[in-house]
Amino acid sequence: MREEVKIFFTAVMFYTRIPCPSWVDHSPDYINKSVRYFPVIGWMIGIISGVGCLFGNWLISPLFGSLFFILISVWFTGAFHEDGFADVCDGFGGGWTKDQVLTIMKDSRVGTYAVVGLVLLFSIKVVLLVELILHYHGFILLIILLNGHTLSRMTAATVIFTHEYVREDELSKAKPVAKSYSKTNVLMVFLFGIIPTIAMVYLTGHWWWSLIPLQLYLVKIVLCNFFKRKIGGYTGECLGATQQLGK
Repeated sequence: MREEVKIFFTAVMFYTRIPCPSWVDHSPDYINKSVRYFPVIGWMIGIISGVGCLFGNWLISPLFGSLFFILISVWFTGAFHEDGFADVCDGFGGGWTKDQVLTIMKDSRVGTYAVVGLVLLFSIKVVLLVELILHYHGFILLIILLNGHTLSRMTAATVIFTHEYVREDELSKAKPVAKSYSKTNVLMVFLFGIIPTIAMVYLTGHWWWSLIPLQLYLVKIVLCNFFKRKIGGYTGECLGATQQLGK
């Protein structure tokens, strides 16, 4: 049980900026196993940012609520996934060969493709969030927002289980995560990932919400086929892009 608690806090430390106990470290083994709690991180960020969204909507307007939702999400994750999305835009937009793509994605500088991609990404998020706020309210809206965070992380995690990690750099911070294929991780990722969807179907009475995981699976197939064709597999940046496009 104590080991499982360490694995959970490792996930919190690795994927968020939420303070963790001092005894939590960057153990590669725990980082490997922490993937099982990736959807749970979605619960946490979804609840925190969802409450912020409800408060912003109540305080000023749906537009402010949507912006507050994004602001809180970015703050508590340290723009971890947005950074991956930006790197993918730069890498695949500016690179022609596998080596070029991987080199550009590793570069910390931000290029035109990244800036344009992030502007469009956040613009689409704001518009869609405003529409959600106008149509749903209270606890149901909170569950819907939580579900987006959770399912998108579940989708990104499944890429690890089905595709090959292509970076050869052992110092890459995503390398331990890339080795996380195990029955326990797979089972827990799907279990934690699907619970909010079940709750959403039950609370709204609309069965078609259950189709969202299938839609995200199709998004994953399209993205992974693109990644595989260009670089032969995925990188940590690709996981971030998958999570952002899935949300």
